[in-house]
Amino acid sequence: MNVPQHIAIILDGNGRWAKSKGMPRNYGHAQGSKNVERICEEAWRLGIKYLTVYAFSTENWSRPKNEVDALMTLLRNYMKTCLKTAAKNDMKIRVIGDIEPLDENIKSRIKELEEATVNNGGLNFTIALNYGSRDEITRAVKKIAEDCREGKINPDSITEKTVNDYLDTHDIPDPDLMIRTSGEQRLSNYLLWQLAYSEFYFTDVPWPAFTKEELIKAIEEYNHRHRRFGGVEEEK
Repeated sequence: MNVPQHIAIILDGNGRWAKSKGMPRNYGHAQGSKNVERICEEAWRLGIKYLTVYAFSTENWSRPKNEVDALMTLLRNYMKTCLKTAAKNDMKIRVIGDIEPLDENIKSRIKELEEATVNNGGLNFTIALNYGSRDEITRAVKKIAEDCREGKINPDSITEKTVNDYLDTHDIPDPDLMIRTSGEQRLSNYLLWQLAYSEFYFTDVPWPAFTKEELIKAIEEYNHRHRRFGGVEEEK
């Protein structure tokens, strides 16, 4: 089985899964958080080197305040758990997105998590937090414009690589495979630049019920795809 180097996942269906169990929506988010840890371990065992998950988007602030507050509490707790999981599994963890609007205690835990795992050699686990791809690209363009104004960059020399170097994901490879759970079939402002030539896999399984077996199904489907990156496949 040809295992993708980098898989990106949109964690969808936590609330619907909880409802199907007769439980409150926040229960689904909690179970979804626990499943992230399980899938991280399974991904590394399968030989995946990079895993990026969409945890909280820039649009999620528009949800009801009680749900946003609950998600922030869950994030605080998850950062503690994640530190233990990272130490246990030798994971290198980083967070992408605009973390400035987050509470100071969450930002300090993010910094602690990144610093504590920077030299780990296992799975490269990236958490997209207060992340939106349009926001990421806008921030990159502003920084490029600023550097042009200061004479650090010649505008005529700007290439795709230049733009890529200013993105949050500048030092990790683009995803080979993007998985979205719970039957949704859209990108939802997720890694728009990075997913340009990724293979997409959609499943009706909600995230809390997504298992190692479901991950293998996605990888097996990926193995049936023919990645041409805009070229033409040679006839055999």
